[in-house]
Amino acid sequence: MDDYNKPTSETPYGQPEGGAATAARMKLSEKAAEVKEKVADFTRKTVDNIDESRKSTAGALDQTAVKLHSGGDQLSGVAQTAADQISGVAHRTADKLQAAAEYIRETDLKGMGEDLKGIVKRYPGPALAAAAVLGFIVARAVRRD
Repeated sequence: MDDYNKPTSETPYGQPEGGAATAARMKLSEKAAEVKEKVADFTRKTVDNIDESRKSTAGALDQTAVKLHSGGDQLSGVAQTAADQISGVAHRTADKLQAAAEYIRETDLKGMGEDLKGIVKRYPGPALAAAAVLGFIVARAVRRD
């Protein structure tokens, strides 16, 4: 009955102390390292994809701006008063698109996040409304798929 006083190297279930537990811990640690590596790889790929899409988005905005400038010039030649107003709107819109394209081209994802944070702090009400609308749109899109 003095079994409790004798130091043994076995667990209460008859397995050597540390054998199965150590193996399980090592396996768990390996799996955790694999998951961590997969998450890091996924994150890298996602950031690379976003960076690549920034370039194509900026190019598309530039092309749209050029077409708007061209269309605005054509309208300007056709009729003076109404066309001049429409032409002005087209040129201002094209300028804004070019500015957006330049911003997208020049600003990395971290900078965009910081800029967005500043806008949300300055305009919390509209930012909350925009987030709600965006959430609704994303939820509808996900539900359809």
